Amino acid sequence: MQIFETLQSMGHEQVVLCSDVTTGLRAIIAVHNTSLGPALGGTRMWKYESDEAAITDALRLSRGMTYKAAVSGVNLGGGKAVLIGDPRTDKSEAMFRAYGRMVETLRGRYITAEDVGTSVRDMEWIRMETKYVTGVGGQGGSGDPSPVTALGVYSGMRAAAHATWGKDSLAGKRVVVQGAGNVASHLVEHLTRDGATVFLTDIYEEKAKTLATKHGATFISPDAVFTTACDVFSPNALGAILNDDTIPNLTCAVVCGGANNQLKDEKKHAQMLKERNIMYAPDYVVNSGGLMNVASEVEGYDREKVMRQAESIYDITMNILVTARERDLLTIEASNAIAEERLMKVRHLHGTYIGSPSIRGV
Repeated sequence: MQIFETLQSMGHEQVVLCSDVTTGLRAIIAVHNTSLGPALGGTRMWKYESDEAAITDALRLSRGMTYKAAVSGVNLGGGKAVLIGDPRTDKSEAMFRAYGRMVETLRGRYITAEDVGTSVRDMEWIRMETKYVTGVGGQGGSGDPSPVTALGVYSGMRAAAHATWGKDSLAGKRVVVQGAGNVASHLVEHLTRDGATVFLTDIYEEKAKTLATKHGATFISPDAVFTTACDVFSPNALGAILNDDTIPNLTCAVVCGGANNQLKDEKKHAQMLKERNIMYAPDYVVNSGGLMNVASEVEGYDREKVMRQAESIYDITMNILVTARERDLLTIEASNAIAEERLMKVRHLHGTYIGSPSIRGV
């Protein structure tokens, strides 16, 4: 990887490599764009195959956060962090506190939160060393953002359903949900309550089977996730799962899920979906409920307001789908254009964020 060429081509402001031998900390903090405000984005912990794979993920995810904030009307920039390690075996209080010290050195340019492989408990460990963390429990904290994220994904899926079939109910539709984590768990609840027939899978099969039993869904093996006949395919695990190998196997009319960076190659694979008459609801749009949740915590948490914002993802998604049709764009192109227009309007006002935000309760 030509690191500086990559940063310039993707528009990043800053990347910080963090290491602590004693605790085993190996982390990458990527700050993409702070035109709208301090960069906010979760901390992901994953057993990456290489350092380069971890850096690439941090860069892609942080860029997505910038666009997510811009298109959803949130006054925050985009950032993301990844911790290299197995979230099931490598966690410790000392590691997350060491990471919290690293976040503190950025003095508010980056605010972190929960993500894949991390939990509210981990955020509380980070909070011991820095105030620049959201999603913690207790007074003044919002806790787990996944219920809000799931409501946003469900709202975006309803908009895509309306654009595809003329009605926004998922009743009677076959929905394949990939992933059985926190977001997927709440999403499955919404879908089954709406009357959808849900097929569920995860690499941790027992977890998926338990969730399927709880909500009356049907468990399918991970190998069958792309070939199971369905109306909606909902990726809610890791990214880059829409690619040359998987897209030809899809039978759905809509792709809408909570996973970040679902398209391995953004334009190429969005075009492949369009050519197969599959409507793609941009991931960073429909999963922006989690960002809305933690953004509210920065300003002073208001649960009712956050839930209304998550439901408004229906209208945001619909606007993107209409814009794509009217301008003859891919849906991801329409979403990017709307986000970039907002960024350009405020860039000359704010420039690069250098101050420290005031977080209520700290």
